[in-house]
Amino acid sequence: MGVDSRIGRGRTSAPGGPFGKVGAVERRAEASTKAPRKRKSNAATGRRGAARGPAEGVEPVGLSHVRRGRARMVDVSAKPASLREACAEAVVRFPRGLLARVRRGAGPKGPVEEVARVAGVMAAKRTHELVPMCHPLALDWVELVCAPRGADRLVLSCRTRCRGATGVEMEALTGAAIAALTVYDMTKALDPRISIERVRLLEKRGGKRGHWQA
Repeated sequence: MGVDSRIGRGRTSAPGGPFGKVGAVERRAEASTKAPRKRKSNAATGRRGAARGPAEGVEPVGLSHVRRGRARMVDVSAKPASLREACAEAVVRFPRGLLARVRRGAGPKGPVEEVARVAGVMAAKRTHELVPMCHPLALDWVELVCAPRGADRLVLSCRTRCRGATGVEMEALTGAAIAALTVYDMTKALDPRISIERVRLLEKRGGKRGHWQA
């Protein structure tokens, strides 16, 4: 029995034999499964848009009291002692007209500013007992000044000084903060709207970073 010669015509013309189309699909599938070719980063090629380091003039600073997730007290025994100074302030805000009354002695617990001054000095000297990783420092001088700012704000400024191997910023901040809390405690019976607006460092001197001012 003869075989029709037309059977198979057109199949042999397809590239890759009678299964050319199927083979092409398989080749495309294999190409898609290959690992994508890694592109060089802009930083490696020097092209525009490369990742940049820290902002110019800003030195990255790590936390010296944290190591591998565990807090620790920093060892400053190898650092030379130098003159250290700091100034911080806290601001207490009063409802309208109340600050003038307080300064005239209207507080139910006595002279507000005088007690706040004593509290601030005491707190600065005992900062290491309140803030866990602070070093106990032998402060040479602490000053706490109370002064009005406008008609409704009382500013508590604390200055600290010593010769030591670490700064006295925390002592100044603690003194200002406790003085502000003392003012609040002594006047809260007059009006519950009295508030402590902020506590911040204003200035520091000494150490490897030298002078800094807000």
